[in-house]
Amino acid sequence: MEFLFSMDKAVFLFINQTLGSPVGDVVWPAITSYDRFWIVRIALAALWLWLLIRGGRKGRTVAILTILVLIVCDKMSSEVLKEFFMRPRPCHEIDGARVIPEVRLLVHCGPGQSFPSSHAVNNFGLATLFSLYYRRFTWAFLGWAALVALSRLAVGVHYPSDILGGAIIGVLLAFILVRGWQLAEGHLGSRGGNPLEGSGPP
Repeated sequence: MEFLFSMDKAVFLFINQTLGSPVGDVVWPAITSYDRFWIVRIALAALWLWLLIRGGRKGRTVAILTILVLIVCDKMSSEVLKEFFMRPRPCHEIDGARVIPEVRLLVHCGPGQSFPSSHAVNNFGLATLFSLYYRRFTWAFLGWAALVALSRLAVGVHYPSDILGGAIIGVLLAFILVRGWQLAEGHLGSRGGNPLEGSGPP
């Protein structure tokens, strides 16, 4: 475990310090907090409404599952796994000293625990959901999720293992939820009560 932590720390410092730059000091915080910008929130809300109203059966399914995936991923990471593992963030202070004194902190550290990264869980969960239904744009969905996850290292609030673990958890949760939806959809369809028949991933 000590060896794994030393590797985790080494990769963290390489990304957080060695690859740090004045441009990155502006760009990475913007990426990590992209969902806090009102213009982004409005755009995302508009996209969700478009999927629900104009997206057809597939779009309505994705709109509904977006809410479900977000709730399950966020609750699982923030209220279950973080509280179970209780891993301090690299920027946290213990007995008056930072866990990693050399950390370059570009955003507020936050009181939450480190493992897993909720940003990674949530964004990879959504990226997986959209990739299953709109496979043509898989590279864009997963690429953006990876960029947001990487930003958590760059701003100094998570270890690489937090990101990797969060990505795996997000992907698995999304697969489970989509598969559960498909099974429920098929069950309702077999009884003649499925209004979204044929809306599953191609």
